[in-house]
Amino acid sequence: MAQGTKQGRVVVVTGASTGVGRATAKALAMDHGCEVVAVARKGNLLGELAAECSGAHGRITPLALDLAGPDAVDHVLRAAAGRRLHGLVNVAGLFIKHPLGGWTAGDAQRLFLLNATVPLLLAQALAPLLQGDPPGHVVNIGSMGGFQGSVKFPGLTAYSASKAALANLSECLAEELKERDVRCNCVCLGAVDTAMLRAAFPGYTAPVGPEAVGGWLARFVLEGHILFNGKVLPLATSTP
Repeated sequence: MAQGTKQGRVVVVTGASTGVGRATAKALAMDHGCEVVAVARKGNLLGELAAECSGAHGRITPLALDLAGPDAVDHVLRAAAGRRLHGLVNVAGLFIKHPLGGWTAGDAQRLFLLNATVPLLLAQALAPLLQGDPPGHVVNIGSMGGFQGSVKFPGLTAYSASKAALANLSECLAEELKERDVRCNCVCLGAVDTAMLRAAFPGYTAPVGPEAVGGWLARFVLEGHILFNGKVLPLATSTP
């Protein structure tokens, strides 16, 4: 698909202030000429991202928002209203690490809320705006920790379970949305050099940076619907 045909498309990216989310939003605006509704809690970082992309054919529209808040989905819907959406990239996530015996119900509820429930509610709310030609594409960012059959690590039980829920959710959403011509896929990331990975595995150096992954994801959200729907795809050169 030629780059020129992508200009003017509108994509919502959550978790856009840092790491993979930021790199994805920047690549969409800078490399593909998209308007990105960039959602994250830290408005100052979103403002910096918008300034960095100000000379591009695309642009960043910051939306400072805590997605765990009770009215968060309505805020995103209002920010996108009146425009055809071409993509939703659910990058925002919560990381908590505890040894077995240290988990609480509150920990699990917070993890599942942000890592699985919010992506469901966002896809549900934005589905009418994602309908059209070409089909809208929901891309949920999972983890190899939640990929069935992958290596698992102590201390990450509830986090990995929440990402496994996201993978299954993606398969279900693809079925729910197929008659609306909206696609949904889950990309499970391996070791990427982000603050979350460094918190999970202190001292480990990831072989891939967020810029490389964000560039790939930007292309995938715009083109991946052509060949994939309802897939859980590993994107990993390694896991720690």
